[in-house]
Amino acid sequence: MRWLLASVALIATCLYAVTWIATPNTRDLLIRVAKLDAAHHTVPLRPGEVPRYLADALVATEDSSFYHDHGVNVEGLLRSAGYDLIHLCECQGGSTITEELADNIYMGGTDHSIWGRWWDIILALKIEDHLSKTQVLDAFLSEVRLGNGTVGAEQASVVYFHQQLRQDTLAQLALLAGLPQSPSLLDPMTHPAAARARREDVLELMQQDGYISPSQAHQAERQPLLPE
Repeated sequence: MRWLLASVALIATCLYAVTWIATPNTRDLLIRVAKLDAAHHTVPLRPGEVPRYLADALVATEDSSFYHDHGVNVEGLLRSAGYDLIHLCECQGGSTITEELADNIYMGGTDHSIWGRWWDIILALKIEDHLSKTQVLDAFLSEVRLGNGTVGAEQASVVYFHQQLRQDTLAQLALLAGLPQSPSLLDPMTHPAAARARREDVLELMQQDGYISPSQAHQAERQPLLPE
């Protein structure tokens, strides 16, 4: 038994080392984000430009352990892997915000195989070795696709609400934070009912995690989805 465990540990260590060497050096991530945004005629969000409620909503919705892990949520990863194995499907992602950022920038967001997920994990660890949590959120919200052909939260705010991101209300920021799950199917212009339901889910999660009060959530839920 000890020999088996030692063999598994050795193989895992070798795989980790080989993948670490094979994956890109992520120190150019912010440059890549800037180039991507330039190609889509938007600009990366700078430090301090992400509204607090947008960051809170994204973390509550996409990655509740974001501030406590190092780019990888081991518990969530094992839980989703076990579920997928039992049900013989790729039903649960288990990806952190940093992993999603790594996948979008370095993997093109298209490789969802086991090997692709492993690369995302290694890239996420590399990213968090030299970027702060705030920088990761800035980068993610600068390049994430949010439906209707938009790239980044700033561009999405202009398209959906006809105003800059810093002017958005809690309700509007909650809507944006819910879109990464499925940008096309949750597009508030083409699927308003789904977008409204998703916004309510985000507000509920924000309330559960203590980011907003029940009265704030209730008031935001009553706001119109888009400007009239």
